[in-house]
Amino acid sequence: MADFTGPFWGIFIMVTTIASIVALIILFVRYTGGKTTRADGEPDTTGHVWDVDLREYNNPMPRWWLNLFYITLIFSIIYLVLYPGLGAFGGILGWSQISQYEAEMQAAEQNYGPLFNQFLNEDLETLAGNPAALEVGKRLFSNYCSTCHGSDARGARGFPNLRDNDWLYGGDPEAIKTTILKGREGLMPGWQDIISDQDIDDVTHHVLSLSDRLFDPVAAGRGGPIYQSYCAVCHAEDGTGNPLFGAPNLADDIWLHGASKHRIVEGIANGFENVMPPHEEFLGEAKAHLLAAYVYSLSRN
Repeated sequence: MADFTGPFWGIFIMVTTIASIVALIILFVRYTGGKTTRADGEPDTTGHVWDVDLREYNNPMPRWWLNLFYITLIFSIIYLVLYPGLGAFGGILGWSQISQYEAEMQAAEQNYGPLFNQFLNEDLETLAGNPAALEVGKRLFSNYCSTCHGSDARGARGFPNLRDNDWLYGGDPEAIKTTILKGREGLMPGWQDIISDQDIDDVTHHVLSLSDRLFDPVAAGRGGPIYQSYCAVCHAEDGTGNPLFGAPNLADDIWLHGASKHRIVEGIANGFENVMPPHEEFLGEAKAHLLAAYVYSLSRN
C-alpha cells in the first residue's frame, strides 16, 4: 500500500493547491473583462455562430457573481494560511483535530470529573447498591458498552451476557473492573489439524454430556479420554472451566458462541478468538469504577 505521508506528498499537495488558486485568479482576470461593443459600434461576439445569424455575445459575467467568486478565493487563501490544508504545513494557528479533541476532553473532565470522582473511593460492593452511582454507571454503559453487549447487557453471539452471573475471568467486582480497564484476549485454538473429524465429533458428544444435553453415550465414551488429553488442561477435568485462562465452564449449558452441536463442532475444529479492548486510556479510573459497580449489580439482580 502506498505511503502518502512522506515529505514529497506534502510538497506536492502544497504546490498543486497554490498553483490551482493562482491559475483561477489569472483565468478570471484574463477572461472576465470582455467588451460588449467593438470599435465600429457593433456588439462584440466570441465568433460562434449557429443557424446563420445566431451569435454568442462576448458579455462579461455579472459583477455580483464575480465578486462572490473573488470572496471565495480570498477566504480560501486566508483559511489555508490559518489552518491545515497545504500538505505538511499546519497553519499559523497550530490547530489540529487532535488538539481540539484534547481540549474538549480536558474541558469535559473539568466539568464532569467531580461527578465521577465522588464515587471513586467507595467500595465496589457498596457502590453496587447506590442508586445515584448506578444511574451514572448505566449512562456510561449505554455510551461505551451497549454496542457489543446490548442495551440490556444480555450480549449476543460472541459477546458475553453480563446478567447471567457466568464469568469467563471471574465475577467479583475487582475482576470486572480489571477487565474494563485492561481488556481481555481469549483464544481457543482450533484442533482440526491435530485430531480427526471423528475425534472432534466424539469430544463434542462428551462436552454435551457435561451439561446433560442430548448426546450419544457411545460417542461420548470415546470422546472422554480425548477431552482429558487435549481439553482438560484449560476447561478442567469436569468441564467447569478456569478463570485464569478465561476458559468457559462447559457444564453450565451457557454458550458464548452458540449451543447447537454444529456450533460446538465448529468451535473445536476452528477455535475462537475473542478480544475485549482495554478502556483505561480513555475512560480513566473513576468511570471504570462506576462501570464495574453497575455491571456487577446487573448479575446480582
